[in-house]
Amino acid sequence: MNETMKRWTIPALGLDRLALGVAPRPVPKAGEILVEIEAVSLNFRDAEIVENGMGVPLTFPFTPASEMAGRVIAAGDGVTRFRVGDRVLSAFIPGWIDGAPLSWTDAPTQGGPLDGMLAQYVAMPADWCVFAPTSLDALEASTLPVAGLTAWMALVEPGHLRAGQTVVVQGTGGVSLFAVQIAAASGASVIVTSSSDAKLAGAIELGAKHGIAVQGINRRERPDWQHAVLDLTGGRGADHILEMAGGDNLARSLQAIVPGGRISVIGLLESDRMDVPTMPLLGSRASIVGLSVGPRRALEDLVRMIDAHRLKPVIDAVYPFGQVPQAFEHLRRGAFGKIVVEVAAQS
Repeated sequence: MNETMKRWTIPALGLDRLALGVAPRPVPKAGEILVEIEAVSLNFRDAEIVENGMGVPLTFPFTPASEMAGRVIAAGDGVTRFRVGDRVLSAFIPGWIDGAPLSWTDAPTQGGPLDGMLAQYVAMPADWCVFAPTSLDALEASTLPVAGLTAWMALVEPGHLRAGQTVVVQGTGGVSLFAVQIAAASGASVIVTSSSDAKLAGAIELGAKHGIAVQGINRRERPDWQHAVLDLTGGRGADHILEMAGGDNLARSLQAIVPGGRISVIGLLESDRMDVPTMPLLGSRASIVGLSVGPRRALEDLVRMIDAHRLKPVIDAVYPFGQVPQAFEHLRRGAFGKIVVEVAAQS
């Protein structure tokens, strides 16, 4: 096995500083596994970390990206959790095994401040990984640790999604389309908002594949999309809303939520601040919950659900390892589903 590997790094903040270089191949220490990375899925957070750091303390040169799928090729002394040949996924918050959420200080995250996954190999404690689903290839499986688990936490745990409820999904990125599929598997109804008719059509088609009728709202035509949600639900409102925009959009979500419903704040695509009117909040009796993915145990639960229901993540495009800058450019333009980098050839 070669003693070197290729990896992408930045010497300082800026997407234009991404460079592919050579580094020593890591050697697993006691309790660690060496993973040959097969695929890396990119998230909006990854682009923001590279561009401006998001206030996260980074050590340069820094390797970006938060989630991967790969194969164990070596194990250090004392490792019993995995064996050579096992297919694994990384956990985004490796120190959060289960239970109450931990602070970012107590449990640093992959892809910032911890070094990320855009490398041919990574060595990490065995406890930082879970078994990959058997029903997905590495490209598909790489989308689960962040986007998939975020949708799972918003709706299922601790969202307690039930059949017959209504879910509003804002946008058609990776988290949103996972939410469509999870809602369908739970017997819930889905309303998708987007500024693109083509992406709305894609979401409707995705719902049809899973046996549900997704209803679409074009936000360009209906900037007051909250009223359209009320019309589509007979005035009742939605039980769950995945809030992706920020700014004054949260006020619209409050108008669209059923009394006592749940708004999961996931993205800040329009603003890094929230404008929340106090009286509508009090009157709605809604829960507004900030999400930062979830614990390792929940990722294991998600993997079991994926295998049980044979859900297939939606991938917009796959880029070869040598085209990471182009993959980030696609991500910043907007995608229907996930952008994935293929690091090693699929077996």
